[in-house]
Amino acid sequence: QVQLVESGGGLVQPGGSLRLSCAASGFVFSPDVMTWYRQAPGKEREMVATVSFINGSTYYADSVKGRFTISRDNAKNTVYLQMNSLKPEDTAVYYCYARRRSIYWGQGTQVTVSS
Repeated sequence: QVQLVESGGGLVQPGGSLRLSCAASGFVFSPDVMTWYRQAPGKEREMVATVSFINGSTYYADSVKGRFTISRDNAKNTVYLQMNSLKPEDTAVYYCYARRRSIYWGQGTQVTVSS
């Protein structure tokens, strides 16, 4: 059974940093892609950053380019999201997503950016 477990969320002041982790278990083979999404109160879920486990290519939402960095550890089936220069508008529940034939979601981790 595939499980995605996120960690690393919390409360941080504007301008601060956080590092999210998402560990995937239960895959016989590595996922094809893993992605971070986020959902703020009253808003739709949006893609933040994605990384291919096949070739390492990455893609970012315009709102986080230059501030967030997604990376992966193929051996551990883990994806990370380094978030720098955080803004109040980054406040959301961050969800991990993985795809290999089927799609899988984590339970989410809260990120709050506030002074």
